[in-house]
Amino acid sequence: MIHFEWPWMLLVLPLPWLLARMMPPARPQGAALFLPFADAVAGAAAPEAHGLSRARKVLFALIWLLLLLAAVRPQWLGDPLPVPTTGRRLLLAVDVSGSMSTQDMAGNANRLQVVQKVAGDFIRRRSGDQVGLILFGTQPYLQAPLTPDLNTVGKFLNEAMVGIAGQQTAIGDAIGLALKRLRDDTDKAGHKGEMVLILLTDGSSNAGAMPPQEAAKMAATAGLRIYTIGVGSNDQTGFFGMSVGNSDLDEDTLKFIAKTTGGEYFRATDVKNLEKVYARIDQLEPSDARQQWYRPRDEWFPWPLGAALLLSLPAVLWSTRKWS
Repeated sequence: MIHFEWPWMLLVLPLPWLLARMMPPARPQGAALFLPFADAVAGAAAPEAHGLSRARKVLFALIWLLLLLAAVRPQWLGDPLPVPTTGRRLLLAVDVSGSMSTQDMAGNANRLQVVQKVAGDFIRRRSGDQVGLILFGTQPYLQAPLTPDLNTVGKFLNEAMVGIAGQQTAIGDAIGLALKRLRDDTDKAGHKGEMVLILLTDGSSNAGAMPPQEAAKMAATAGLRIYTIGVGSNDQTGFFGMSVGNSDLDEDTLKFIAKTTGGEYFRATDVKNLEKVYARIDQLEPSDARQQWYRPRDEWFPWPLGAALLLSLPAVLWSTRKWS
């Protein structure tokens, strides 16, 4: 659609007519500086006083209208386009160790499948944030860097498999990798927004070079806030006295990490509890940036301005011949 940025410039449309009515032709008087072409200049302002031809009147009027058209800044507005906005920088660290294959949270679905469904919904709600994904087991891996492309992050989460990063659990190294990526992002892009890590696991740290407690202290110093989630059903005794619940979860360490960094610890034993956990994190860490839209603009004022300049050339030559 066509849009005029400065429509108020049309108020000067009658200016030449007003000048012609209100200003008499300039006449040299006495010792004043004599300009031999003064009458011709005055004639441009008051064409009727010098009997300008109809063609010259039309030419001057056309030049004036073109100048006004350029002054109102005509623009062509394209279709609205979404603008990537950055709110919080949010990393999800998801445990994919061997114990995540346990089916104790939702029927035949294992723990990782439950997390993929619930955390995937959480990712799609983070419009305006940059979200990244870390998968960790024996070692942590950056599966998706920080990006506003939430669909891609959700796709990478859905493609995760149990054991892809090893069978053990390196919580401290996962925090260390998240801290490194957020620092690198700050140094390269200059981002200074909120830094948040949501770490989900069903076990205790039994691998990696960095103890979780030390990693938490480093994260607190860097301003990284960590929310920890422990998943898996409560301990229950099944047939023949066998434990079918989650007896490996180190809640004390997860609580220490959350408290040290200013976050919170959550316990999720089934699908509904996990959904409530992510809904609570949504409340604690609301998205800072709402989706914004931008309409591309194509400036059209150079065209009438150029046409006015081209037409002014014959107008000047015409007047010069008359003066000569």
